[in-house]
Amino acid sequence: MRYFISDLSKYVGERVELKGWVYNYRSSGKIKFLQLRDGTGICQCIFFKGECDENAFEIFKDITQETSVKVTGVVREEPRSPGGYELGAETLEIIAPSVDYPITPKEHGTDYLMNHRHLWIRSKRQHAILRVRSEIVSAIRSFFDGNGFTLTDAPIFTPSACEGTSTLFETQYFDEKAYLSQSGQLYMEATAAAFGKTYCFGPTFRAEKSKTRRHLIEFWMVEPEVAFNDLYDNMELAEQFVEYVVQRTITNRAEELKTLERDVSKLEVIKGPFPRIHYEEAAQMVKKENPDFIIGDDFGGTDETIISSKFDKPVFVHHYPTAVKAFYMKEEPSDPKYSLSVDMLATEGYGELIGGGQREENIEVLKKKIAEHGLNEEDFKWYLDVRRYGSFPHSGFGLGVERTVAWICGIPHIRETIPFPRLYGRNYP
Repeated sequence: MRYFISDLSKYVGERVELKGWVYNYRSSGKIKFLQLRDGTGICQCIFFKGECDENAFEIFKDITQETSVKVTGVVREEPRSPGGYELGAETLEIIAPSVDYPITPKEHGTDYLMNHRHLWIRSKRQHAILRVRSEIVSAIRSFFDGNGFTLTDAPIFTPSACEGTSTLFETQYFDEKAYLSQSGQLYMEATAAAFGKTYCFGPTFRAEKSKTRRHLIEFWMVEPEVAFNDLYDNMELAEQFVEYVVQRTITNRAEELKTLERDVSKLEVIKGPFPRIHYEEAAQMVKKENPDFIIGDDFGGTDETIISSKFDKPVFVHHYPTAVKAFYMKEEPSDPKYSLSVDMLATEGYGELIGGGQREENIEVLKKKIAEHGLNEEDFKWYLDVRRYGSFPHSGFGLGVERTVAWICGIPHIRETIPFPRLYGRNYP
């Protein structure tokens, strides 16, 4: 039977065998301490001379950081130990050595750690971040699966742009050109006509030559789309969704957030209703603190921070100028210079969590917009069919997983939120 550190509470007083890697170790005369990690937790194993196998005491001198080992012993409660349990060790076996492990307790530069990312993820802090990420991904799926949505994933290779042509990765698709997906939204609009409520969840790509703490070249995005939902229905859905993800994560990953020294009180208040402000109101907030901002422009990272600093919950900014939004965004009927668009800005300066809005359902208007944006209508023939055969109002949004992880973990840079980040200038390991 295989035993895991996370399950030790079930085996108090019993003899178990644990397999894992040496996280830390030290000796003190007739007693030796080994901290063992197996991916599910860390367990302190104590070797007393005379109480453990003589060979275990002898080979202890051969272990090093990240040596893989097998330890047997009796489980006992110990509140001072990691996880609240320890092992009264009896035997020790080295499975494979670890020689000159490159990441040591000393300080290392970020570039060095990123070059050793395949090893850095073994550290306690990185382990905690990626466990939180896993919880967030699970919560995302649970929310949509539990609310009647059908997962209808979009392709990675696409024949045309969704968010504009300037940030596309072009590739050869046999005898044709294709692009790595910027978004699955257009495909979700089609599947919403088949299933009513759909979502896709997968990697997306932006060829942006920028180095900021908020951007990745490859990132994961979840994109729901709902038939017959308008802008306000969309905001209500986004609000319920974000509240669910945050509250579930801080409940289920309390230990990991404690490891990260996250001030959870700032997350406990993330419950609806969230404030909702018009673009014009948000623009005036920005103008007061950033006089160089031109009203009518899109908001940059600094501008978003100014807006979100006024609230202790995420804030919806809606009705952005039509000129700064994509071709598919529906105009406000009463004032076409504004679009039925919305962004959700996270607290604490983490920027845009969600971008979305109501889509244009009129085929003639959409054709005009495609032309105005310099796009080839032939590339969107299938997309126009969604309007040609039973058009319907619909709306949706996209949430970036990595930025959400950064926000919930309270970490300054997005590069630590995914196991192997792709950044401008970095495609290794």
